Amino acid sequence: MPRTPKNTAAASTADTPSIAASYEAALQELEQLVSQLDAGQLPLDQLLTRYQRGAELLAFCRARLEAVENQIKVLEGGELKPWDAT
Repeated sequence: MPRTPKNTAAASTADTPSIAASYEAALQELEQLVSQLDAGQLPLDQLLTRYQRGAELLAFCRARLEAVENQIKVLEGGELKPWDAT
């Protein structure tokens, strides 16, 4: 029986869900994951999987916030000014 080589790069990208379409989508999914974790009703394997997904989403959200903050700094001349809602 001939062996066929596996394309591990293609297989890993096909199996990996995208982080999120947007910051808002990531935040919504993260909130759902936190609710599921807080409920304490998940089997151990699902608990670990959801925790890992939550860590990915959290990193994505933090990176997006940092990117936006850096863009604001550029617009404000290198200095991040306090938000004044009034």
